[in-house]
Amino acid sequence: MDSDELRPMASIADAETAVDQLAALYEGSTSALRSALKRYLDEGVPPDSTERLQFRYPELRLTYRADGPVPRINRATAKFQAPGAYATTLTQPGHFRPYLLEQLRHLVHDYGATLEVGLSGQEIPYSYVVEPGSDLTRNGVTASQLATYFPTPLLSVVGDEIADGLWQEHPDVPRPLALFDGVRTDYSLRRLVHYTGSDWREIQPWILLTNYHRYVDGFVRHGLERLAAPDSIYEKLVLPGGISVSRAEAATADPEALIAASPWHRFQMPAYHLVARGEDGSPQGTTLVNIGVGPSNAKTITDHLAVLRPHCWLMVGHCGGLRQSQTIGDYVLAHGYLRLDRILDDLVPPEVPVPALAEVQIALQNAAAAVTGERDDTLKRRLRTGTVVTYDDRNWELRFTQERRRINLGRCIAVDMESGTVAAQGYRLRVPYGTLLCVSDKPLHGEIKLPGAANAFYERAVAEHLLIGLATLDALRADRHGLHSRKLRSFDEPPFR
Repeated sequence: MDSDELRPMASIADAETAVDQLAALYEGSTSALRSALKRYLDEGVPPDSTERLQFRYPELRLTYRADGPVPRINRATAKFQAPGAYATTLTQPGHFRPYLLEQLRHLVHDYGATLEVGLSGQEIPYSYVVEPGSDLTRNGVTASQLATYFPTPLLSVVGDEIADGLWQEHPDVPRPLALFDGVRTDYSLRRLVHYTGSDWREIQPWILLTNYHRYVDGFVRHGLERLAAPDSIYEKLVLPGGISVSRAEAATADPEALIAASPWHRFQMPAYHLVARGEDGSPQGTTLVNIGVGPSNAKTITDHLAVLRPHCWLMVGHCGGLRQSQTIGDYVLAHGYLRLDRILDDLVPPEVPVPALAEVQIALQNAAAAVTGERDDTLKRRLRTGTVVTYDDRNWELRFTQERRRINLGRCIAVDMESGTVAAQGYRLRVPYGTLLCVSDKPLHGEIKLPGAANAFYERAVAEHLLIGLATLDALRADRHGLHSRKLRSFDEPPFR
């Protein structure tokens, strides 16, 4: 059903009013859906067809009518590619308010775009408006009965066709305004809670991804130290399961006890959040996600993190060094990827280059110099730049005779199972990305992780490596100019970042 059949789109004069109206519409829709759901569970009275028309996402529509050439804008985002109408549905507009205002102000100011707001034809699934753990089976109500009277998640309307360039343009249908619409965003917000053990609202826009739990220990200690600092910008540290440490509690908190108390083991990819907010209420802190091992996990979590439109994600994990000159504990700064993970071959074919982003590369190298205290040739001996090969098979060594030629042709200096996937997902989903790995073994040279040596290495290397990742995000946070690169944008890119 077209949104115009529900309620005429209302013209709005400015970005602030438009976001206010979107928030009001969303609140009205979700309140009506929750009330009808509660009534049905309590009294058995289902919503009628008229009432169900309220259970819909708000829609934002922009129209750009050019009276001359399209303005030449240097920034990578908040740009129209051509005149016309652009639209998207939205969820949680109150949470996304700073992001929405940032995009809309540019589009209105630079292009004279007109704004319209109304209810869309896209229904809100009932499961997206109830709190996790809510009892929806009382009084003998079954899931099939709920599906009869209330909107349910339909995979047929949830997809990444816009991000993957598969959407089809039609003359009478507005172009996409954003990469992800309301129902696709809601789908991922619920998945983030499931996988990370965190309220999605706590996830910060500066993200570290790791493949080893010992980085968690360091992040918790670091978070407590930053919280306790007199001039701290941070509000709290949040652990899986909802455990939260405030600034007042940070100085006396025991990091080991906190980690032990957090039920992180219940979640596939537990996340930890050092929370900060800007003056406009936008999140500004850092999140660490222990994604575990393998490209499947790497794709899964980044598929869902992307709907929050983070400013950057970095892979900081362990790798196998492939060169004789490397030493365990050295660093690898990836400037290219030999992608043998196979999980994205249909979406980002291996022959599509995934470029290094200069702003991220420079920040990583500068942070490594600052944290290690090393410069020039001394730093070069410890920090090697080159190609990382990412496999989907942990036991790739068992077929080394078949793989050695590709490794040589790729001039690979390190091997792992996540970095190429994380970078390709950043490229695909327009999220700036980078990789700094730490050499934990040298599989081609007989240097493996023996228990004693491994523990000594971890104690020494993990803390320093984590600090480099955090220092990189600090530098990027302080100067976001140019980070959202035009290298990540297609020629028919939606206007929103």
